[in-house]
Amino acid sequence: MQADQTLDCMGLYCPMPIVKTADKIKSLKTGEVLEVVADDPGIRQDMPAWSKATGHEFLGIEEAGKEIKVYVKKTHE
Repeated sequence: MQADQTLDCMGLYCPMPIVKTADKIKSLKTGEVLEVVADDPGIRQDMPAWSKATGHEFLGIEEAGKEIKVYVKKTHE
């Protein structure tokens, strides 16, 4: 999946990937996509829940080995 920016959260555990995502998404323009790369399995549930709670669009998950990539589109300021 194509992303406008990438956030490396490898080695971080809940809640840090969500905390860092919330901060990073502020720097994106509406409509841009953020790729979050993590190895914490909890991100599979945490990111869709965070996206729903904040009104941003959760686009999906890609996995390769221990690396989990999640994609979120910024839908508002």
